Amino acid sequence: MARKKKDNERPKLTPEQANAYIAGAGQVVEEPITLTLERNYMPYAMSVIVSRAFPEIDGFKPSHRKLLYTMYKMGLLTGGLTKSANIVGQTMRLNPHGDAAIYETMVRLARGNETLLHPYIQSKGNFGKAYSRDMAYAASRYTEAKLDPICSELFRDIDKDTVDFVPNYDNTMQEPTLFPATFPTILVNANVGIGVSMASSVCSFNLAEVCETTIALMKDPEHNALNTLKGPDFPGGASLLYDEAELDAIYRTGKGSVKLRAKYQFDQDTRTIEIVEIPATTTIEAIKEKIVSLVKLGKIKEISDIRDESDLNGLKIGIDIKKGVDPDKLMQKLYRLTPLQDSYSCNFNILVHGYPKVMGVYDIIREWVDFRMDCVKRRISFDLARKKEKLHLLKALGKILLDIDKAIKIIRETEEEADVIPNLMIGFSIDEVQAEYIAEIKLRHLNREYIVKRLEETKQLEAEIAELTETLGSDRKIKSIIISELKDVIKKYGQPRKTQFFYKNDIEEAEPEDDAPDYQVTLFLSASGYFKKITPLSLRMASEQKFKEGDCLAREIEATNKTELLFFSDKAQVYKTRASAFEDTKASSLGDFIPAKLGFDEGENVLDMVVTTDYSGYLLFVFENGKVAKVPLNAYETKQNRKKLNNAYSAKSPLVAVFHISTNEEIMLRSSNGRAVIFDSALLLPKSTRDTQGVQVMSLKTKGSKLEKAFILSPEQADQLSKYRSKTIPVAGSFAKDIPDPDQMSML
Repeated sequence: MARKKKDNERPKLTPEQANAYIAGAGQVVEEPITLTLERNYMPYAMSVIVSRAFPEIDGFKPSHRKLLYTMYKMGLLTGGLTKSANIVGQTMRLNPHGDAAIYETMVRLARGNETLLHPYIQSKGNFGKAYSRDMAYAASRYTEAKLDPICSELFRDIDKDTVDFVPNYDNTMQEPTLFPATFPTILVNANVGIGVSMASSVCSFNLAEVCETTIALMKDPEHNALNTLKGPDFPGGASLLYDEAELDAIYRTGKGSVKLRAKYQFDQDTRTIEIVEIPATTTIEAIKEKIVSLVKLGKIKEISDIRDESDLNGLKIGIDIKKGVDPDKLMQKLYRLTPLQDSYSCNFNILVHGYPKVMGVYDIIREWVDFRMDCVKRRISFDLARKKEKLHLLKALGKILLDIDKAIKIIRETEEEADVIPNLMIGFSIDEVQAEYIAEIKLRHLNREYIVKRLEETKQLEAEIAELTETLGSDRKIKSIIISELKDVIKKYGQPRKTQFFYKNDIEEAEPEDDAPDYQVTLFLSASGYFKKITPLSLRMASEQKFKEGDCLAREIEATNKTELLFFSDKAQVYKTRASAFEDTKASSLGDFIPAKLGFDEGENVLDMVVTTDYSGYLLFVFENGKVAKVPLNAYETKQNRKKLNNAYSAKSPLVAVFHISTNEEIMLRSSNGRAVIFDSALLLPKSTRDTQGVQVMSLKTKGSKLEKAFILSPEQADQLSKYRSKTIPVAGSFAKDIPDPDQMSML
């Protein structure tokens, strides 16, 4: 692993460059902004990303690593608790950013704060709570801390050259660039960071599931992680919506979001909803403030009181509800309107070899396995070198085994101490290191028993060296070591999931209530798709409608502000909304352009508008081919309150008109070949599907003719035009070139 460049290292300048800088000091030189950004801003941006904001493959940012390593060197892995202020002061030898920043980092890693799924620091005293914005932590002089036992997995074999070390900022001590963690800590504990122009948000997963998934992927690269890694696991619990497609996308790309909702229980005696777990993205205060705001606005009327009942036993929000209120239905409403249900956005942006990279779970585990294999190889190489050194020394004992007296004689007869080593080297044909070892043996050890035991140790060392050498050359054996360590971690530190799942089929979503006020309005729709909602008072003041040039009124309907609107388009789609979604306007304005307001597809236009309050009655669809379909309006009512429905009517023939009828009506049809027919809508049977073609009503026998117009007739009009009435369908109709359209008749 390449040595990291220190932040305070600067490129050395030649004398000519230094003189050029001095000569240009104080001068203002114009240069392209792109060059300035590249030379001055980009180094700063990369420094923030690499040295502060983002975690590396070992799961830690530099600030975390400096703090934990300082505590390790202080002996706090096995020792007792010490004052947090002492730890903060010692950490400043590695992290010169101030005691406040160091202590904040320490608080987040502590068990008492409940931020991490597996805290790295045991704490005593008030460390605040991650789920409370206002519950402040105590000053460092009041709290105590030490390393949690799980940290032994972070520092295992760190002194065996498993990772690189670099000098600290003032070159007085060494610090590790990474921790040789024995499990993928990057996925076990959440990590959030904001750099320059990019951010990172890694959610936490269950330790046992992460280790099992890592083992499975090491054995089978094609393993489906969803089988072992069920989903994120948050320290605060809550419930997670299990969406397999979304989780698979996160596992493969590192981007996506998961939906969390609070857990609650209901006390029937006090009629209190007790919130006991909340999403990791919110706080108690944010939830209370939102609920209080909704109560004041009158959008929630079922709640009589809300309070924070959190204590030493954990989080609890008490919500008193009024008599007769269904707690489950109220919670569905609160999930929809408050942070009791929230989304956690995943963005697995991690530093790999000094560069930020967005990776999915599969890629992260592969990178971690490569990193861990390098650590294990370096540990084996370290152990192998030490054993070879010891074997080299013990072989010197073997050479003096048969003639210990000769060694004593050489030492005794050597007049000067400096000549002892050279004489032993000559006398036994050994090197200087071996001669030093022989010379340092105590007199009490110059017996055959001691030397024989050391020779037996030589045989054991040779076997161990052979085994280590074989292991070092086999990736399969190194992986088996990593798998064995992962199994040990599961056994020691595995714990049940805190975040459980809920499913779409398990939850019946409450239909959103329209809290808008209800009052009389008149709705106007123009031929080109402009919509206006005008109150009676405004209409009385100015009743002349303004339209764009070439536009005209297509539909005018008396309704209320809570009326539901269905806008049918020329692409056989219907868009649903409510009158309350539009602002009251005046006759002098153009109004809202419906395709833009409701997000129509490109090139899609409005054909007609239907209004309803209860989805009763029928829709009549009249087509150019002479067919008419009768569809119940409730076919367009959806429990999920969808805003857009495809296949709203048949697209096989162009639509001429849409009529909303509640009773049987007399309908007049006119064709392009001058014929007309009047029929009773009772002759049509309702169809169960929305996109039905219906039945043939007007027979178009003349080639090229088509049905052009359709009208609903009043009883008076129907009587006046009775000669065109037909009691059966289909019918060709009678010639009617001389009669006006019903909307042009004087009686209208």
